Amino acid sequence: MSLLGKLFGAGGKGGKSASPQEAIQRLRDTEEMLTKKQEFLEKKINQELIIAKKNGTKNKRAALQALKRKKRYEKQLGQIDGTLSTIEFQREALENANTNTEVLKNMGFAAKAMKAAHENMDIDKVDDLMQDITEQQELAQEISDAISKPVGFGEEFDEDDLLAELEELEQEELDKNLLEIASTENVPLPNVPSNVPSAARPAVQKKQEEDEEDMKDLEAWAAN
Repeated sequence: MSLLGKLFGAGGKGGKSASPQEAIQRLRDTEEMLTKKQEFLEKKINQELIIAKKNGTKNKRAALQALKRKKRYEKQLGQIDGTLSTIEFQREALENANTNTEVLKNMGFAAKAMKAAHENMDIDKVDDLMQDITEQQELAQEISDAISKPVGFGEEFDEDDLLAELEELEQEELDKNLLEIASTENVPLPNVPSNVPSAARPAVQKKQEEDEEDMKDLEAWAAN
Protein backbone atom coordinates (compact mmCIF):
# COMPACT_ATOMS: atom_id res chain seq x y z
CA MET A 1 0.00 0.00 0.00
CA SER A 2 1.32 3.44 -0.91
CA LEU A 3 2.12 6.19 1.58
CA LEU A 4 -0.96 8.21 0.62
CA GLY A 5 -3.06 5.06 0.90
CA LYS A 6 -1.82 4.51 4.44
CA LEU A 7 -2.46 8.14 5.34
CA PHE A 8 -5.95 8.51 3.86
CA GLY A 9 -7.27 4.93 3.91
CA ALA A 10 -7.64 2.31 1.25
CA GLY A 11 -10.29 4.26 -0.66
CA GLY A 12 -11.80 2.57 -3.68
CA LYS A 13 -15.38 2.07 -4.65
CA GLY A 14 -16.37 0.33 -1.44
CA GLY A 15 -14.51 2.75 0.81
CA LYS A 16 -16.29 5.46 2.71
CA SER A 17 -15.17 8.94 1.69
CA ALA A 18 -13.88 11.15 4.50
CA SER A 19 -15.57 14.39 5.40
CA PRO A 20 -13.75 17.64 4.54
CA GLN A 21 -12.98 18.25 8.22
CA GLU A 22 -11.44 14.78 8.59
CA ALA A 23 -9.37 15.19 5.44
CA ILE A 24 -8.09 18.60 6.56
CA GLN A 25 -7.10 17.21 9.96
CA ARG A 26 -5.24 14.28 8.35
CA LEU A 27 -3.38 16.66 6.07
CA ARG A 28 -2.36 18.74 9.08
CA ASP A 29 -1.14 15.62 10.87
CA THR A 30 0.88 14.67 7.81
CA GLU A 31 2.42 18.16 7.65
CA GLU A 32 3.43 17.89 11.29
CA MET A 33 5.00 14.46 10.72
CA LEU A 34 6.94 15.63 7.68
CA THR A 35 8.12 18.76 9.50
CA LYS A 36 9.57 16.58 12.27
CA LYS A 37 11.25 14.44 9.59
CA GLN A 38 12.77 17.59 8.13
CA GLU A 39 14.23 18.60 11.47
CA PHE A 40 15.69 15.12 11.92
CA LEU A 41 17.32 15.13 8.47
CA GLU A 42 18.78 18.61 9.01
CA LYS A 43 20.43 17.41 12.22
CA LYS A 44 21.82 14.33 10.43
CA ILE A 45 23.19 16.51 7.63
CA ASN A 46 24.97 18.72 10.15
CA GLN A 47 26.40 15.70 11.94
CA GLU A 48 27.74 14.15 8.72
CA LEU A 49 29.26 17.48 7.77
CA ILE A 50 31.08 17.65 11.09
CA ILE A 51 32.37 14.08 10.60
CA ALA A 52 33.59 14.88 7.09
CA LYS A 53 35.47 17.96 8.31
CA LYS A 54 36.93 16.08 11.25
CA ASN A 55 38.26 13.19 9.14
CA GLY A 56 39.17 15.18 6.08
CA THR A 57 42.95 15.01 6.68
CA LYS A 58 43.14 11.98 8.97
CA ASN A 59 40.73 9.43 7.48
CA LYS A 60 39.78 10.23 3.92
CA ARG A 61 37.59 7.12 3.55
CA ALA A 62 35.46 8.02 6.61
CA ALA A 63 35.14 11.60 5.36
CA LEU A 64 33.91 10.43 1.95
CA GLN A 65 31.37 8.07 3.53
CA ALA A 66 30.06 10.94 5.67
CA LEU A 67 29.68 13.14 2.60
CA LYS A 68 27.77 10.38 0.78
CA ARG A 69 25.35 9.99 3.68
CA LYS A 70 25.02 13.77 3.78
CA LYS A 71 24.03 13.79 0.09
CA ARG A 72 21.38 11.09 0.66
CA TYR A 73 19.92 13.04 3.57
CA GLU A 74 19.85 16.21 1.48
CA LYS A 75 18.03 14.34 -1.30
CA GLN A 76 15.42 13.07 1.17
CA LEU A 77 15.10 16.55 2.59
CA GLY A 78 14.43 17.99 -0.86
CA GLN A 79 11.75 15.36 -1.51
CA ILE A 80 10.05 16.15 1.79
CA ASP A 81 10.10 19.87 0.93
CA GLY A 82 8.26 19.15 -2.32
CA THR A 83 5.78 16.85 -0.59
CA LEU A 84 5.07 19.47 2.06
CA SER A 85 4.38 22.09 -0.61
CA THR A 86 1.92 19.74 -2.33
CA ILE A 87 0.13 18.87 0.92
CA GLU A 88 -0.02 22.53 1.93
CA PHE A 89 -1.61 23.46 -1.37
CA GLN A 90 -4.11 20.58 -1.10
CA ARG A 91 -5.03 21.49 2.47
CA GLU A 92 -5.58 25.17 1.62
CA ALA A 93 -7.74 24.24 -1.38
CA LEU A 94 -9.76 21.83 0.75
CA GLU A 95 -10.20 24.45 3.49
CA ASN A 96 -11.40 26.99 0.92
CA ALA A 97 -13.80 24.45 -0.59
CA ASN A 98 -15.10 23.57 2.87
CA THR A 99 -15.58 27.26 3.68
CA ASN A 100 -17.44 27.85 0.42
CA THR A 101 -19.63 24.83 1.12
CA GLU A 102 -20.54 26.13 4.57
CA VAL A 103 -21.20 29.61 3.20
CA LEU A 104 -23.48 28.29 0.46
CA LYS A 105 -25.24 26.02 2.95
CA ASN A 106 -25.92 28.93 5.30
CA MET A 107 -27.01 31.18 2.45
CA GLY A 108 -29.47 28.50 1.29
CA PHE A 109 -30.76 28.13 4.84
CA ALA A 110 -31.24 31.89 5.10
CA ALA A 111 -33.00 32.00 1.73
CA LYS A 112 -35.44 29.32 2.84
CA ALA A 113 -36.08 31.16 6.10
CA MET A 114 -36.73 34.40 4.22
CA LYS A 115 -39.08 32.63 1.84
CA ALA A 116 -40.98 31.14 4.77
CA ALA A 117 -41.20 34.55 6.44
CA HIS A 118 -42.62 36.14 3.29
CA GLU A 119 -44.90 33.24 2.48
CA ASN A 120 -47.95 34.66 4.28
CA MET A 121 -47.29 38.26 3.27
CA ASP A 122 -49.41 40.00 0.64
CA ILE A 123 -47.80 43.04 -0.97
CA ASP A 124 -51.20 44.71 -1.35
CA LYS A 125 -51.89 44.25 2.35
CA VAL A 126 -48.46 45.65 3.17
CA ASP A 127 -49.19 48.74 1.04
CA ASP A 128 -52.55 49.23 2.77
CA LEU A 129 -50.92 48.83 6.17
CA MET A 130 -48.21 51.38 5.37
CA GLN A 131 -50.87 53.82 4.10
CA ASP A 132 -52.84 53.41 7.34
CA ILE A 133 -49.69 54.01 9.37
CA THR A 134 -48.94 57.17 7.39
CA GLU A 135 -52.47 58.51 7.89
CA GLN A 136 -52.36 57.81 11.62
CA GLN A 137 -49.00 59.55 11.90
CA GLU A 138 -50.35 62.62 10.10
CA LEU A 139 -53.43 62.63 12.35
CA ALA A 140 -51.24 62.34 15.44
CA GLN A 141 -49.14 65.29 14.22
CA GLU A 142 -52.23 67.44 13.65
CA ILE A 143 -53.49 66.61 17.14
CA SER A 144 -50.12 67.44 18.65
CA ASP A 145 -50.00 70.79 16.80
CA ALA A 146 -53.52 71.65 17.97
CA ILE A 147 -52.71 70.82 21.60
CA SER A 148 -49.45 72.77 21.61
CA LYS A 149 -51.03 75.91 20.05
CA PRO A 150 -51.18 78.71 22.66
CA VAL A 151 -54.66 79.75 23.79
CA GLY A 152 -55.41 83.42 24.75
CA PHE A 153 -59.16 83.38 25.47
CA GLY A 154 -59.83 83.49 21.76
CA GLU A 155 -57.91 86.78 21.32
CA GLU A 156 -55.27 87.22 18.68
CA PHE A 157 -52.97 90.23 18.55
CA ASP A 158 -51.36 91.73 15.49
CA GLU A 159 -47.61 91.42 15.82
CA ASP A 160 -47.04 94.67 13.87
CA ASP A 161 -49.16 96.62 16.37
CA LEU A 162 -47.23 95.11 19.25
CA LEU A 163 -43.93 96.08 17.65
CA ALA A 164 -45.13 99.65 17.09
CA GLU A 165 -46.17 99.93 20.71
CA LEU A 166 -42.80 98.59 21.81
CA GLU A 167 -41.02 101.22 19.69
CA GLU A 168 -43.09 103.98 21.33
CA LEU A 169 -42.17 102.74 24.79
CA GLU A 170 -38.51 102.63 23.85
CA GLN A 171 -38.69 106.19 22.44
CA GLU A 172 -40.31 107.45 25.64
CA GLU A 173 -37.59 105.87 27.72
CA LEU A 174 -34.94 107.41 25.46
CA ASP A 175 -36.48 110.90 25.75
CA LYS A 176 -36.62 110.54 29.52
CA ASN A 177 -32.96 109.67 29.67
CA LEU A 178 -32.03 112.67 27.48
CA LEU A 179 -33.95 115.04 29.75
CA GLU A 180 -32.20 113.70 32.80
CA ILE A 181 -28.82 114.23 31.14
CA ALA A 182 -29.73 117.81 30.12
CA SER A 183 -30.90 118.69 33.66
CA THR A 184 -27.60 117.53 35.12
CA GLU A 185 -25.66 119.70 32.64
CA ASN A 186 -27.60 122.99 33.56
CA VAL A 187 -26.80 122.96 37.28
CA PRO A 188 -26.92 126.62 38.66
CA LEU A 189 -23.65 128.11 39.86
CA PRO A 190 -23.30 129.06 43.55
CA ASN A 191 -24.10 132.71 44.48
CA VAL A 192 -21.29 135.17 45.10
CA PRO A 193 -21.00 135.80 48.85
CA SER A 194 -22.32 139.26 49.90
CA ASN A 195 -20.05 139.59 52.85
CA VAL A 196 -16.81 141.33 51.86
CA PRO A 197 -13.70 139.94 53.52
CA SER A 198 -12.24 142.07 56.32
CA ALA A 199 -9.00 142.61 54.40
CA ALA A 200 -10.89 144.37 51.54
CA ARG A 201 -13.25 146.52 53.68
CA PRO A 202 -11.10 149.79 53.80
CA ALA A 203 -10.84 149.96 50.04
CA VAL A 204 -14.54 149.30 49.61
CA GLN A 205 -15.49 151.88 52.23
CA LYS A 206 -13.24 154.46 50.58
CA LYS A 207 -14.88 153.78 47.24
CA GLN A 208 -18.34 154.24 48.73
CA GLU A 209 -17.34 157.58 50.32
CA GLU A 210 -16.00 158.82 46.99
CA ASP A 211 -19.21 157.85 45.29
CA GLU A 212 -21.24 159.65 47.90
CA GLU A 213 -19.18 162.86 47.46
CA ASP A 214 -19.62 162.71 43.69
CA MET A 215 -23.38 162.38 44.15
CA LYS A 216 -23.42 165.42 46.45
CA ASP A 217 -21.45 167.49 43.94
CA LEU A 218 -23.84 166.42 41.16
CA GLU A 219 -26.87 167.34 43.22
CA ALA A 220 -25.38 170.77 44.07
CA TRP A 221 -24.62 171.48 40.44
CA ALA A 222 -28.14 170.48 39.47
CA ALA A 223 -29.67 172.84 42.10
CA ASN A 224 -27.91 176.02 40.68
